[in-house]
Amino acid sequence: MNKKPKKWLSLGVIIIIMLILSMLFVKSHSSNKSKTITVGSQATDTEVWKHIANSKVAKKYHVKIIVKDFTDSNSLNTALSNNDIQANAFQSYAFFTTYNKNNPKRKIFALGTTYIQPMGLYSTKYKSVKAISQNQTIAIGNDAASQSRGLKLLESAGLITLKKHDINDLLTPNDVIKNGKNLHIKSVISTTTPSLLHDRGIAAVAIDNNTAQAAKLNVFKNSIYYEKLDQNTRANVNVIATNEKHRNDSTYKKLVTIYHDPTIQSWIKKHYPGKMEIKKSISDLEK
Repeated sequence: MNKKPKKWLSLGVIIIIMLILSMLFVKSHSSNKSKTITVGSQATDTEVWKHIANSKVAKKYHVKIIVKDFTDSNSLNTALSNNDIQANAFQSYAFFTTYNKNNPKRKIFALGTTYIQPMGLYSTKYKSVKAISQNQTIAIGNDAASQSRGLKLLESAGLITLKKHDINDLLTPNDVIKNGKNLHIKSVISTTTPSLLHDRGIAAVAIDNNTAQAAKLNVFKNSIYYEKLDQNTRANVNVIATNEKHRNDSTYKKLVTIYHDPTIQSWIKKHYPGKMEIKKSISDLEK
C-alpha cells in the first residue's frame, strides 16, 4: 500500500494546525495591545484620572490613559467634539444635557456614571432634620444653581414641597408650594454658608460639597442630611463622555469599568471622600 498520500495528508494537517495556532497567537497578541485614550478633566477629577492612568487596573484592561488637565469647563466638551481628546470626565449629567441641547450638531455621548458630590444640610443647633422646629431659618446659596439645588435638598429631606419640575429646572423660593414648618428660607452668598453655622439665628445651612470641603466639613460625617440619588439629584451625577467617533467602541466603555473597580474606588474614598460613587446606567438618569 502506498504510504505517501497518508504522509502528505498528515503533513497537511500539521501545517493547517500550525497556521491556526499562529493566527490565534497573533489575534491574542493584538487583543492584548493597549489602546491609548486621552481623557480630559479638571481639578480633583484630574488627580483621580492620573491615578487611574498609572494603576494596575488600567493595565489589566489594556487601556493606556493620557490625562489632559483643563481649567475651562466649556472647552472640555469642545475639545471632545473636535476629537482633540477622546473622552472627558468632569461634568454633571445636567451640564452634559445642556451642552447637547445647545450644540445639536456637535453632540457628545455619555458612556456611564461616576459619582455625585452630595450637597449637605448642616446644623450646630439640631442633630436631625426631624428635630428642626417651627418658624426656623434655613440658609441656601443665592446663585441660581445653588439656590435650586438647595431647595431640592430641602424637599428631599421632607422639609418642603416644590412645584412639579423637570430635572434641569432652576427653582426659586417662589416655587415652594408646601412649607409645613413655616420655615424661612434665606438666600446668601454660597461661599459664606459655612460661617452661618455659628449664627444663632440660622437653624441649618445647605452647603455644596466643594465649599464644605474648603471649610473642612465632611458631608458624610458632619451633615444632618445629604443628597441621595433620586428624582431631584440625578442631574448632579457626573458622567464619562466620548464623541460620535468612539461612542460604540468597547474599549472606551472600559473606562467606566475601570473607574468602578473596587481598588480604584478604595483609593478615591481615601483621598476624596466627598465623591460618592454612583454606579447607574445612563438610562436611569434619562427617566
